Amino acid sequence: MYNQIALNKRNSFLLISLFIIVLVGLGAVIGKLSGNFEGWIFVAVIVSLAMTLFSYFAGDKVALATARAKEIKKGDNKYLWNLVENLSITAGLPMPKIYIIPDESTNAFATGRNPEKSSIAVTAGAVNKLSKPELEGVLAHELCHIKNYDIRLMMLVIILVGSVALMSNWFLRMQFFGGRRDRDRDEGNVGALLFVVGIVLAILSPIVAQLIQLAVSRQREFLADASGAMLTRYPEGLASALEQIGKEGMAMKTANNATAHLYIADPFGKKKISWIHKLFMTHPPLEERIKKLREMAI
Repeated sequence: MYNQIALNKRNSFLLISLFIIVLVGLGAVIGKLSGNFEGWIFVAVIVSLAMTLFSYFAGDKVALATARAKEIKKGDNKYLWNLVENLSITAGLPMPKIYIIPDESTNAFATGRNPEKSSIAVTAGAVNKLSKPELEGVLAHELCHIKNYDIRLMMLVIILVGSVALMSNWFLRMQFFGGRRDRDRDEGNVGALLFVVGIVLAILSPIVAQLIQLAVSRQREFLADASGAMLTRYPEGLASALEQIGKEGMAMKTANNATAHLYIADPFGKKKISWIHKLFMTHPPLEERIKKLREMAI
């Protein structure tokens, strides 16, 4: 587990570096095509650094605001507060801030840049519908995301994927609405080739960024399931909660592609899973997760 925490910290650095390289690469292509290479490289560097810093220090606030989550204190919901507090003590973690999402679907997520600056958000449906062992299983899963530093990785992805898409959109708009005819005449075949390469990069970069997000997300869910089961010493609690979520199949009102990977289960609800769809899922299939949990012997 300690090795996994260290790996996640290293992956945070690698993830930031990869996105910055992609953004600077897009800036270089835009600069070459626009005739202002130095200017666009500067813009790309500034955008990548600004978005990275923003995601690191404010990404959790974006996720919570997107979900319309409301922070609670102990007196607002003693039952939920005591569950989180007891599990935090057991896990050796600082008490996270607790939020309730006003939604009747059953779901939850954790966010923040480190355990000291972390938050857990739970839907009203999860609090009202799940039994105590089931809700403990869900909360333990989210606390393990915090302990394993998954929250830093997943929170960074929210803004960084968007920044790649933003740069790509700038490039495409510039090409189609900024005019290239004079540059094409001057540059000839080389200019045309660069233009094609730029278009391909602008289209593929957001897809690559999305695939990075998916790769980060799926394995983190398996790890948090196992860690959460070890924390409660009762895998059936989380397995039963996931089973209920699958049967319910209810989509969240605030479901958003940018933050879907944060949740314990897909916030878009039950879907028919084809082999193609499985490649682009933010979460492993619930059936696989439930099976692994029920095979655990603690």
